[in-house]
Amino acid sequence: MLKRNFSCLAPKPQEFDPLLIESKTAATVVLMLSSPEEEVLAKACDALYKFASKGDENKMTLLGLGAVEHLYKLISHEDPIVRRNAIMVFGIMASNHDVKKLLRELDVTNSLISQLALEEDVVIHEFATLCLAHMAVEYTTKVQIFEQGGLEPLIRLLSSPDPDVKKNSVECIYLLVQDFQSRAAVRALNVIPPLLELLKSEYPVIQLLALKTLEVISKDRETRIILGENKGLDCLLKILEVNEFSDLHVEALAVLGNCLEDVCTLQLIQQTGGLKKLLSLVGVSTVPDIQKNAAKAITKAAYDSENRKILNEEEVEKCLVNLLEIDNDGVKIAAAQAISAMCENLASKRAFRLQGIPQLVQLLSSDNEEVKEAAVTALANLTAASPSNASAVAEAEGIEPLVNTLNAQRDGAIANAATVLTNLATQEPFRIDIQSCGIMSVLVKSLRSTSSQVQSKAAFAVAAFGCDADARTELRNAGGLGPLVELLYSKDEEVRRNACWAVMVCASDELTAVELCRLRALDILEEINLSTGRKNNFSEAALEKLLDNNLSQKYSQMGYLSSSNIITDGFYDYGQVSYFK
Repeated sequence: MLKRNFSCLAPKPQEFDPLLIESKTAATVVLMLSSPEEEVLAKACDALYKFASKGDENKMTLLGLGAVEHLYKLISHEDPIVRRNAIMVFGIMASNHDVKKLLRELDVTNSLISQLALEEDVVIHEFATLCLAHMAVEYTTKVQIFEQGGLEPLIRLLSSPDPDVKKNSVECIYLLVQDFQSRAAVRALNVIPPLLELLKSEYPVIQLLALKTLEVISKDRETRIILGENKGLDCLLKILEVNEFSDLHVEALAVLGNCLEDVCTLQLIQQTGGLKKLLSLVGVSTVPDIQKNAAKAITKAAYDSENRKILNEEEVEKCLVNLLEIDNDGVKIAAAQAISAMCENLASKRAFRLQGIPQLVQLLSSDNEEVKEAAVTALANLTAASPSNASAVAEAEGIEPLVNTLNAQRDGAIANAATVLTNLATQEPFRIDIQSCGIMSVLVKSLRSTSSQVQSKAAFAVAAFGCDADARTELRNAGGLGPLVELLYSKDEEVRRNACWAVMVCASDELTAVELCRLRALDILEEINLSTGRKNNFSEAALEKLLDNNLSQKYSQMGYLSSSNIITDGFYDYGQVSYFK
């Protein structure tokens, strides 16, 4: 384990002479573990420790010779030297998967936990915690340690004067708090103060493990409150301000990101100037993971309306727009997601109009499908109920790449591209430009999608563009009416409603209405309208529209025409439909 000045810890002195035995075979030494003499036991354990330290193959050899079972009996030996040396072997051997499996079967955790008492030797603490840390990667062992009361002594050892003990203890706690029960327990056991103290350690690995543990437990609001009360935010901000701690910045930002979810925390950081410092740090950093985690922290904070207001006051939009231009896909994705979250604030929505929308449009041409999805999702949020932002997308030459995005590989990208195009379609000039790109032909593939999200948005887009006769003709010629009618069968309420809406709009001319009837849209709509659970306002309106634009069918179906129905050439009476035979 290295200090920040990269000097190594001095090895602990041995308190006994090397084992002097004639036979140098491991098997002989394992047999000596049954000796009644304490000195022989201590030296045998020491020899096995050195043997096991040389590699995994040696550990497997000792496992096969039955050494683990013998050592298990010795870790509770009354002689402290024997006990210490036996635990040292356990600690070094527990890194092996097969050894760990046997240790679980022997249920050694309780014996190891009992060795964590303050009066025990520091070497025992070191190797007992090392063994527990190796074993705690398994869920069943996590449960055992928790149920056997292992958390309290582990937390106590975070204040040990020995750095190895601290490192092993915090690592074990980090693994244990992956389970929600342990997270609540460590909070009750007041783990925050010793963890914050570890951030001052001269050993980077200890600092890193402390931050990783804080990141996990700070997902709980109660823990975040305690963290704030113990001035944990100040500690995190100080780490971010020190260049020497750049290797800790990613994890510190992750913890801070959890804390920023709370309005009171964000207000406190803003009042102390910490938020401005944080945004400034992100602006000058060239480390992608730091930039990405900062954007993620902003996203978490932006889920709350009050937080969005605070972030807007600090002009977070400029920071996010700059991140969109970083040459790293992960950063671009995180920044776009943060923009999506900030869009709920109207002031932020306006701020992204000139700076943000052009960059997002450029990302639609990315080779990375996740980047494309994140960008188009942000555009969908930016253009929702915002004609000005919709105009900005068109002015940034976003129409063609949006239509191309309908052929993306990710369902989220396709659905959101359809949403943006629908938002643009509320303005006639843009609707005409989009239609000139063959939007209806492209939407046919989306109507056939197996994703209900894509189906819903595609049907909604058809409804938006189907008000123009040329668009309806394009859809009809592209074979889009069939898959649209199929969506009327959907069990998804939103898909079914949007499909009914699209059918209602498309039935505005006789040719399309007749084709829809031929595809059984009329029969399906009648079935839907007979069901109280499936019918909707659009299903009833669609049925009426179909009949009004297919008068021959209406007369056959209803036995009469309305005064507003005008008969033209081609009308014929082929007899009233009989429902009883």
